[in-house]
Amino acid sequence: MNRVFDMPFSKVYPLLIAKAERKGRTRQEVDALTAWLTGYAPRKLEEFLHTDLTYGDFFRQAPAPNPQMERVTGKICGVQVETIADPLMRQIRILDKLVDDLAKGKSLDRLIG
Repeated sequence: MNRVFDMPFSKVYPLLIAKAERKGRTRQEVDALTAWLTGYAPRKLEEFLHTDLTYGDFFRQAPAPNPQMERVTGKICGVQVETIADPLMRQIRILDKLVDDLAKGKSLDRLIG
Protein backbone atom coordinates (compact mmCIF):
# COMPACT_ATOMS: atom_id res chain seq x y z
CA MET A 1 0.00 0.00 0.00
CA ASN A 2 1.13 3.53 -0.68
CA ARG A 3 2.08 5.65 2.34
CA VAL A 4 0.00 8.61 1.15
CA PHE A 5 -3.14 6.48 1.62
CA ASP A 6 -2.41 6.25 5.35
CA MET A 7 -1.57 9.92 5.89
CA PRO A 8 -4.11 11.92 7.88
CA PHE A 9 -6.43 14.05 5.78
CA SER A 10 -5.93 16.74 8.43
CA LYS A 11 -2.23 16.93 7.48
CA VAL A 12 -2.49 16.65 3.69
CA TYR A 13 -5.42 18.93 2.89
CA PRO A 14 -3.93 22.03 4.56
CA LEU A 15 -0.86 21.56 2.35
CA LEU A 16 -3.06 21.76 -0.76
CA ILE A 17 -4.72 24.90 0.59
CA ALA A 18 -1.35 26.48 1.40
CA LYS A 19 -0.06 25.70 -2.10
CA ALA A 20 -2.99 27.58 -3.62
CA GLU A 21 -2.86 30.46 -1.13
CA ARG A 22 0.85 31.05 -1.80
CA LYS A 23 -0.16 31.91 -5.35
CA GLY A 24 -3.03 34.21 -4.35
CA ARG A 25 -5.83 31.66 -4.60
CA THR A 26 -8.30 30.82 -1.84
CA ARG A 27 -9.29 27.93 0.34
CA GLN A 28 -12.81 28.27 -1.05
CA GLU A 29 -11.45 27.52 -4.52
CA VAL A 30 -9.60 24.44 -3.26
CA ASP A 31 -12.77 23.34 -1.46
CA ALA A 32 -14.75 23.81 -4.68
CA LEU A 33 -12.27 21.66 -6.64
CA THR A 34 -12.37 18.99 -3.95
CA ALA A 35 -16.17 19.04 -3.77
CA TRP A 36 -16.38 18.76 -7.57
CA LEU A 37 -14.04 15.76 -7.57
CA THR A 38 -15.44 13.87 -4.58
CA GLY A 39 -18.99 15.06 -3.91
CA TYR A 40 -18.21 16.18 -0.37
CA ALA A 41 -19.81 19.42 0.79
CA PRO A 42 -17.28 22.11 1.81
CA ARG A 43 -18.56 22.01 5.42
CA LYS A 44 -17.75 18.28 5.50
CA LEU A 45 -14.17 19.04 4.42
CA GLU A 46 -13.84 21.33 7.43
CA GLU A 47 -15.17 18.60 9.73
CA PHE A 48 -12.61 16.10 8.37
CA LEU A 49 -9.80 18.43 9.43
CA HIS A 50 -10.71 17.59 13.03
CA THR A 51 -10.78 13.80 12.65
CA ASP A 52 -8.28 10.99 12.16
CA LEU A 53 -9.63 10.13 8.69
CA THR A 54 -6.87 8.91 6.37
CA TYR A 55 -6.35 10.48 2.97
CA GLY A 56 -7.03 7.11 1.34
CA ASP A 57 -10.32 6.70 3.21
CA PHE A 58 -11.27 10.26 2.30
CA PHE A 59 -11.24 9.23 -1.35
CA ARG A 60 -12.56 5.68 -0.79
CA GLN A 61 -15.60 7.05 1.06
CA ALA A 62 -16.30 9.92 -1.32
CA PRO A 63 -20.06 10.22 -1.70
CA ALA A 64 -20.10 11.07 -5.40
CA PRO A 65 -16.81 10.72 -7.31
CA ASN A 66 -17.21 12.85 -10.41
CA PRO A 67 -17.15 10.77 -13.60
CA GLN A 68 -15.79 13.83 -15.42
CA MET A 69 -12.52 13.47 -13.49
CA GLU A 70 -11.30 11.35 -16.40
CA ARG A 71 -11.03 14.53 -18.49
CA VAL A 72 -8.30 15.84 -16.17
CA THR A 73 -5.05 15.16 -17.97
CA GLY A 74 -1.45 16.25 -17.78
CA LYS A 75 1.55 15.76 -15.56
CA ILE A 76 1.88 16.15 -11.84
CA CYS A 77 5.22 15.35 -10.21
CA GLY A 78 6.41 14.05 -13.58
CA VAL A 79 3.59 11.51 -13.91
CA GLN A 80 0.78 11.59 -16.49
CA VAL A 81 -2.37 11.39 -14.37
CA GLU A 82 -4.31 9.56 -17.07
CA THR A 83 -1.80 6.69 -17.05
CA ILE A 84 -1.96 5.96 -13.32
CA ALA A 85 -3.36 2.43 -13.01
CA ASP A 86 -4.48 2.50 -9.36
CA PRO A 87 -7.87 4.32 -9.28
CA LEU A 88 -7.30 5.62 -5.74
CA MET A 89 -3.87 7.03 -6.58
CA ARG A 90 -5.30 8.51 -9.79
CA GLN A 91 -7.94 10.41 -7.78
CA ILE A 92 -5.31 11.69 -5.38
CA ARG A 93 -3.11 12.87 -8.24
CA ILE A 94 -6.07 14.44 -10.05
CA LEU A 95 -6.76 16.59 -6.99
CA ASP A 96 -3.05 17.47 -6.88
CA LYS A 97 -3.20 18.40 -10.57
CA LEU A 98 -6.32 20.54 -10.15
CA VAL A 99 -4.81 22.45 -7.22
CA ASP A 100 -1.52 22.83 -9.10
CA ASP A 101 -3.32 24.25 -12.15
CA LEU A 102 -5.33 26.58 -9.89
CA ALA A 103 -2.10 27.81 -8.30
CA LYS A 104 -0.66 28.39 -11.78
CA GLY A 105 -3.49 30.81 -12.52
CA LYS A 106 -6.13 28.74 -14.30
CA SER A 107 -9.67 29.80 -13.46
CA LEU A 108 -11.93 27.60 -11.42
CA ASP A 109 -14.48 27.62 -14.24
CA ARG A 110 -11.89 26.39 -16.69
CA LEU A 111 -10.82 23.59 -14.37
CA ILE A 112 -14.25 22.24 -13.45
CA GLY A 113 -16.69 24.21 -15.58
